Amino acid sequence: MNFFKNHFLKLNRPFYRLLALPMVITGITGCNLENTGKDKQTANDKPNFVIIFVDDMGYGDLGCYGHPTIQTPNIDQMAAEGQRWTNFYVAANVCTPSRAGLLTGRLPIRNGMDTNKRRVFFPDSDGGLPQSELTIAKLLKEADYQTACIGKWHLGHLPEYLPTSHGFDSYYGIPYSNDMDPTTDLGHRKACLNPKIEYFNVPLMENTEIIERPANQHTITKRYTEKAVAFIKGNKGKPFFLYLAHSMPHVPLFASEDFRGKSERGLYGDIVEELDWGIGQILNTLKEEGLDNNTLVVFTSDNGPWVVMDHHGGSAGLLHGAKATSYEGGMRVPAIFRWPGKIEPAVIHNKIGSTLDLLPTFSKLAGTSLPDDRIYDGYDISPVLNGEADVSPRDEMFYYHGLQLFAARKGDYKLYFFKNNPAGYPERMEKLEDPELYHIQHDPSERFNLAEENREIVEEIKEMIQNHSSTIEPVENQLDKIIQNE
Repeated sequence: MNFFKNHFLKLNRPFYRLLALPMVITGITGCNLENTGKDKQTANDKPNFVIIFVDDMGYGDLGCYGHPTIQTPNIDQMAAEGQRWTNFYVAANVCTPSRAGLLTGRLPIRNGMDTNKRRVFFPDSDGGLPQSELTIAKLLKEADYQTACIGKWHLGHLPEYLPTSHGFDSYYGIPYSNDMDPTTDLGHRKACLNPKIEYFNVPLMENTEIIERPANQHTITKRYTEKAVAFIKGNKGKPFFLYLAHSMPHVPLFASEDFRGKSERGLYGDIVEELDWGIGQILNTLKEEGLDNNTLVVFTSDNGPWVVMDHHGGSAGLLHGAKATSYEGGMRVPAIFRWPGKIEPAVIHNKIGSTLDLLPTFSKLAGTSLPDDRIYDGYDISPVLNGEADVSPRDEMFYYHGLQLFAARKGDYKLYFFKNNPAGYPERMEKLEDPELYHIQHDPSERFNLAEENREIVEEIKEMIQNHSSTIEPVENQLDKIIQNE
């Protein structure tokens, strides 16, 4: 076994088995996208793109989404100046498959990035996002964009899977979750709820090299922010794509000295308020560098809150469920789009959107074309962003749990085939004897089953699922590959 694999594997101990749970395979589904790209634009016409992707932040954790004590003035201002979506979804309910969906515009079941055993990558994983996948970064590199990934990657930590192998010019961050590489016998929960830097021997990487281990997580949010600001300033004369994937507020929670003990919400609030500060720094930099009117900034989260972590976890607000569930609280997330002069301030409450839609939307706005050799599960939502369309091209959402189709939404209705522990852990997956139907707009807390009186809608959603399932083909499983000692 080569040295690089050994370097990551040798400190790994059995741990963190909450996500590595066996499940039962059942029906599978997907949707298609036609190429909407146009001829390439000139460099001066191309917008910049910034995605700010936080980890495990719930639907109810921001001031502009109703939290009563966490202060998020910069994100709230971003929402006031842009579009705040209330029906926006991620591609999966845990880290790895969610990130794969965002960067490729494809459901993770299409590229082996979600399975029924290990649902995320670990330090002993031998797989990663396949090179055959087209990421947003690869797509925009073809249009002469400068690209940077800062923060949590979690799509494979070996060299062939790192951001620099997937279209990013540079990488700075922790390659997987900040609670991995444990060094203590306390157990995962105790270590996370009473964290110390030395409990988690996670590496901080720059490009393909480890530059600090263990990473000083007290300063990680500030350092990610500083790197993001430097990238923007260093590329202000070129079109750029910045993917800033914060490690927080995933446990263990670490705040810098400037924010520790400042929030009414406790340590979790400290973390969110520091993230808000960092977003303010980025927005101010765009203004100071004269880039504000030519930059689309997207803010969202990778899945719902990790509620079993008690007060160290966030809140899904009025939504049912949490991280690791396909209830609304696990997959519906805060989402804000800001682009002064191009996006009129609005609350988008009657249209469905997803992180799956970012790749085709960026492609359209950058004037690139998507290859027609694969199926995409995203849509170009730029007409909704710029006010040209009253209807979103997305009318459906498929909620996978591993390889199982847990539920599907069409229009205002969501049909369930399974039930699960709403806290996510321990998992209690159980197939429903009869599918349950909920009107998501009337009942976002999913309390009232309407299946009996709406049999036509149930059958309509089942037909949609059948059509989608016919597009799914077997692919090589990436997550269950483990580095073998030699």
